[in-house]
Amino acid sequence: MARTILVVDDEPTLRETLVDALAADGFRVVEAADGRAALDQFRAEGPDLVLLDLMLPELSGIEVCRIIRAESAVPIVMLTARGAEVDKIVGLELGADDYVTKPFSLRELTARIRAIFRRAEQAAAAGGPTVVDLGDVQVDLAGHRVLRDGREIPLKPKVFELLAFLVRHPGQVLSRDQLLESVWGYDYAGETRTVDVHVHWLRSAIEPDPGNPSVIQTIRGVGYVLRRPA
Repeated sequence: MARTILVVDDEPTLRETLVDALAADGFRVVEAADGRAALDQFRAEGPDLVLLDLMLPELSGIEVCRIIRAESAVPIVMLTARGAEVDKIVGLELGADDYVTKPFSLRELTARIRAIFRRAEQAAAAGGPTVVDLGDVQVDLAGHRVLRDGREIPLKPKVFELLAFLVRHPGQVLSRDQLLESVWGYDYAGETRTVDVHVHWLRSAIEPDPGNPSVIQTIRGVGYVLRRPA
């Protein structure tokens, strides 16, 4: 069965272009032109991915992202104007999985969407232990949960995905580019700060002392390594 994508954009020409391109690529596509209609369509259709413009009437894309993320872990790809760095960071903080800066190529967009679906399939099929201990923190890979003393630590979906990748490669020094390619699924050239921001959030959530991290350590000039406590 074809995966369903909800396209949310108030520009009729761009929305029509996106709908046609994604449908031609084999996806089932539903659409909305404003924030309130987006939420109605999301709840009615249960899409597998939401392609969400930030600048929307009725409700902003940021607000729509916040509401959807409170209800679902569905992947969200945000469409942002060039140079809107603050909006990008806010979107990622709210749990967006990715963002695409306008103008963009349809080929790049569909490649990113397919990468998100591919990573989800690979994670579901991955072998190995499903629960990993990191000191007083347990990472439940199958359940997509992180626990401390039996209590769940809330993590944004992309932050958990980053943690899951690090957990599956303990002791391996991973460059920012490797993490971008493996977790975000494409070459995020010029945006390696995205990794640093997500690592900061992750450390704040799981490290005993985030200011002096012992689990996720920085390798200066290279990237990061996860050290499992002895």
